Amino acid sequence: MGPVELLHMSVFSQSFSPCGRFLAAGNNYGEIAVFSLSAALSPEASEGSQKPILNFTAHDGPVFTLLSTDTHLLSAGNGEISAWSWAELIKKTTKAAWTRKPSYETSLEIPEINAMIINPKDNSLIVGGGDNNIHIMDMETGIFKSVLKGHTDYIHCLCFKEREGEILSGGEDGAVRIWDSRTNRPVHCIEVFKYEECARPQFGKWISCLATDSDWMLCGGGPSLSLWHLRSMSPTSVFPLPGCQREAVFHQDLIMSVGEGPYVSHCLHGGTVKAQIPCTPSSLNTLALNLKNTEHRVMTVGGSSHQIDVFTNFSYRAFSLSF
Repeated sequence: MGPVELLHMSVFSQSFSPCGRFLAAGNNYGEIAVFSLSAALSPEASEGSQKPILNFTAHDGPVFTLLSTDTHLLSAGNGEISAWSWAELIKKTTKAAWTRKPSYETSLEIPEINAMIINPKDNSLIVGGGDNNIHIMDMETGIFKSVLKGHTDYIHCLCFKEREGEILSGGEDGAVRIWDSRTNRPVHCIEVFKYEECARPQFGKWISCLATDSDWMLCGGGPSLSLWHLRSMSPTSVFPLPGCQREAVFHQDLIMSVGEGPYVSHCLHGGTVKAQIPCTPSSLNTLALNLKNTEHRVMTVGGSSHQIDVFTNFSYRAFSLSF
């Protein structure tokens, strides 16, 4: 890859291996890079330890989403999902175990896939993207068994509320929709931009990030990042972060968020921004926490750069991996 491509690289997606020793990242060129965290974090680490052990082209378009199961890395780009065995990737073999495509209504355009999550209750894959619908695939058979319709514009983000078995989806239409995964029926629809304390009409109404923690939900995008109580269906805190947030997570007593701007924001549930930790990319798309493995417990963030920042202590950047 030449200097021009490196200059214009964006990292869109990340996923840790099931053992927590490797990180996969996807970029705007359809490439997936696999890094060895154990090598990069070892006391003997050299500059070479911060380069991928493997880099391959997985899709025609950008790799907007990556997800790991117990055995496979799932990646999605324009309209299709591919699975790669982690055991094979670690051996540097890049043959897809399978590739599947949801059944789209029109064959003319290929909608991008923006989000994928697993429903652990029935081992299904939940997929959302450019055709405004949620597609559900049975992981055992590879068959797409249902379509959830309701969004009027494309879907950016998904999350799963395990106790209730509910799917949450956020879209360009400004709605967060809540679905019962057992019946596939809609349960609630929250139009975040209609709440005055969250609305930022100058940015738009789209929802680009979603996370849940028992009865709480985080969402943001065009509207300000806000914390909602899902029983009362109302926003309890609105975070004064200037740009649009693209990924937010609950972690212990903190909320961590990334988006426009070269930093990770640490927020308190009450609505205050406690700290903003500087990062290499000028704008961020993805934040991932590796909590599977105490030895390689890191936070990694990627965005408008070929570098992925690694934090061993969440208050400052330790080093960067580079594509």
